[in-house]
Amino acid sequence: MALDYASADIDALPDQAAQRAVDRALADLRRGEAVLVTAVEGTLLVLAAEAVTAASLDHLTVLGGATPSLIVTGQRAVALGLDMPVDQPVRLSPPKGLGLELVRELADPTRPLKSLTGADLAERLGAVSLPGDVTAEGAATILAKIARLLPAALVVPLPADREVRVFARRHDLLMVAAADIVDYRRRSARSLTRVAEAAVPLEDAERTRIVAFRPSDGGPEHLAIIIGDPVPGQPVLARLHSECFTGDLLGSLRCDCGPQLRGAIREVSTAGSGIVLYLAQEGRGIGLMNKLRAYKLQDGGLDTVDANTVLGFDADERVYLPAAHMLKQLGFSQVRLMTNNPDKMEQLARCGVEVVERVPHIFPANGHNEAYLRTKAERSGHLF
Repeated sequence: MALDYASADIDALPDQAAQRAVDRALADLRRGEAVLVTAVEGTLLVLAAEAVTAASLDHLTVLGGATPSLIVTGQRAVALGLDMPVDQPVRLSPPKGLGLELVRELADPTRPLKSLTGADLAERLGAVSLPGDVTAEGAATILAKIARLLPAALVVPLPADREVRVFARRHDLLMVAAADIVDYRRRSARSLTRVAEAAVPLEDAERTRIVAFRPSDGGPEHLAIIIGDPVPGQPVLARLHSECFTGDLLGSLRCDCGPQLRGAIREVSTAGSGIVLYLAQEGRGIGLMNKLRAYKLQDGGLDTVDANTVLGFDADERVYLPAAHMLKQLGFSQVRLMTNNPDKMEQLARCGVEVVERVPHIFPANGHNEAYLRTKAERSGHLF
């Protein structure tokens, strides 16, 4: 389920209580603990599929008093061979139940699907497409995404007559609203504040300072690399760069991220002034662990777009609201954007920052990333 973060009211104040609830639920989910996700249609016990163990699966069954179902994204369902809409979550409830290995195989495409193969897969999995609105099931997969886990969750619905708050206190479970999960990234962007600033001379740009921005929910910081003295209120030469541990730090040849980052710093320095925003959204927003899974799928023959969607993600999960808020706090509402990506230009403009000019930002292939660059051009519309 793709969410339109770009069209949000970016000047609205965040709901800090809602953010705290989601942030705590993320921590529990990553630890392999269950949380309660509430929505108008009911409440679900939710456990991240990636973190499931035999003990936690048994505990979830006993706690919920019913056999768990597995919720996956529409993208993951299609990758499993199911004829389902890609923009709606899918419930998998095999008549024989979900064992530990089957859960792992259904959630993680880097594992071969050995436990359940053959004809009539949809019937054998008890597959049902669910509404794509703000439902507890859809929010469960979004919560897993935000936690940088595989977007799949084991769920058990609580009976309608169950007093949810009493149940939560009795079993020491965190409660979080589905609507707050869906709005989490948008609220995080709205809460960004400047927390630190220092001069940091760089090899290719000695007159540089770095400003760190942190969201109120305690999430990862984003950085503004300010080169020279750009004039607030004037169009600024800018580059939005999503962090890439493998490319930026290790010099990976699988992508063009490292050359793009260092090249942007050099180009801005040569121009005299500008800003490079370093955004904490690794792997097009899916996180480092999932990016490594995507690499494994690419080694098996998939391109970068298909690898992400087979994992159950959108082709690009990045959000540009943080970039818009950072630029506005620094005094800029117009940019000369260094990019080859038309979608980045459109999203930034929808976040209230005018792109007055696109500045091409192209680097040659290195022998390892030709297919990656070709996919960006042919399937993602990048301009080379």
